[in-house]
Amino acid sequence: MVSWKNLDTLSSYEALKAVAPVNVAEAMSGASGEKRAKQYSVPMAEGMAFNYAAKAVDDDVLAALAELAKEAELTEKFAELYNGAVINTGEKRLVLHHLVRGQLGDAVVADGVDKRAFYTEQQAKIAEFANKVHAGEITNAAGEKFTTVVQIGIGGSDLGPRAIYLALENWAKNNNAFKMEAKFISNVDPDDAAAVLASVDVAHTIFVLVSKSGTTLETLTNESFVKDALKNAGLDASKHMIAVTSETSPLAKSSDYLAAFFMDDYIGGRFSSTSSVGGAILSLAFGPEVFAAFLDGAAAADKTATNADILKNPALLDALIGVYERNVLGYDCTAVLPYSQALSRFPAHLQQADMESNGKSVNRFGEPVDYKTGPVIFGEPGTNGQHSFYQLLHQGKDIIPLQFIGFKNSQIGSDVVIQDSTSQQKLCANVAAQIVAFACGKDDENLNKKFDGGRPSSIIIGDKLTPAAMGALLSHFENKIMFQGFVWNVNSFDQEGVQLGKVLAKKVLAHDTDGALKVYSDLLNI
Repeated sequence: MVSWKNLDTLSSYEALKAVAPVNVAEAMSGASGEKRAKQYSVPMAEGMAFNYAAKAVDDDVLAALAELAKEAELTEKFAELYNGAVINTGEKRLVLHHLVRGQLGDAVVADGVDKRAFYTEQQAKIAEFANKVHAGEITNAAGEKFTTVVQIGIGGSDLGPRAIYLALENWAKNNNAFKMEAKFISNVDPDDAAAVLASVDVAHTIFVLVSKSGTTLETLTNESFVKDALKNAGLDASKHMIAVTSETSPLAKSSDYLAAFFMDDYIGGRFSSTSSVGGAILSLAFGPEVFAAFLDGAAAADKTATNADILKNPALLDALIGVYERNVLGYDCTAVLPYSQALSRFPAHLQQADMESNGKSVNRFGEPVDYKTGPVIFGEPGTNGQHSFYQLLHQGKDIIPLQFIGFKNSQIGSDVVIQDSTSQQKLCANVAAQIVAFACGKDDENLNKKFDGGRPSSIIIGDKLTPAAMGALLSHFENKIMFQGFVWNVNSFDQEGVQLGKVLAKKVLAHDTDGALKVYSDLLNI
């Protein structure tokens, strides 16, 4: 059995704080920087690499982090998780999102069934349904093929699947794998649903309603919006809608849907992209084979996360460096900066995955902790971000650690040469320059032009953003978040922080308000 202890009770944490800090600007300058850039790199799944040379670590810090990982029993806790322990203490649930993409350990039985078999059964049902839609065996009432799929969901039912769809859309179009255009309705703001519906031909659109409980207010409101649009077009909504829900929800056996595919309580929304939540829309958009490759990439990365050697476990190493930055160096934020337009919504997904998981002030036993936990996550793709918020990152008073993501080749397989270099080479040149600029800075007598440097960063480098690479990338960050939650001794798998606002919103809609809540309700004309 593992021991769950607060970070500040670990002797290895005290030893870590005593290690001399690294001057990033000095370490990354000249021959030292060249040596670090070559050596401080860890292989990842699917041919990618995690390069952390520009982070504020050296061999002494790494040794201390290895001791922290050992004392905190991080890989042992991961083994407990994938072997079916009740890791989600707040809701007394197993945590099984890894199991949808592979069997890392023992068979896990819950609710009287083998959960791996349950997940693969749902994947097979989704694949069969998607293939029939693509073949024209499942059509609209007029016998015409569906050309568009729209997902209705919010939070984890939207952010992850949307980010992954956008990540793979161009790849699919350039590899004869693009089957259907996908769109998403998430916000309860009626302008969101109206804009999406105006952009599609509803007669040839299939809608995926995603709600585990079948009671999510925003999602059911948007479903009604969509059903009204279908009715107004003279269409039978039940011939245009499928549900992704739990077996016990009111949606599971409803005649309002062409089909229902199931999830369960053991996969949190922000970790559900590899489950039926992402499986249905991604299989419809790109085909089941592409979704299967995406799962394979995630499974390969999950396997590397079982290694107890932090220099052979990129997710664990990334997590430990992040803890060092947060709790020893005192940095409050992390910027995720993909130099890939395909990953334009990936930072938004990671924002939820990280901040909803580790934004906690009590430990897994409900006791207050006296140290900082999850950082603020934000980001945009490069090079756009360079012309936006990089000014503060370079010369602001706060040091913000950076996580770059870059690929050697584009998804499109073709490019143009302008001024002796291709667009992709220009993109890669920018990310390489930013790493060194942030780390080393530039001296200048004019302080307005001086860059202090010392801004730490890491980069994940891949050959090309493929379905398998996307799966590995997703797994890397999911596992990083998990390991950091273990270090901080928080429950990364519940989200009580989102509940209070929902409760108060229901009071407003029921006109059961007083005090400031009533004033704001009146100001908004509710």
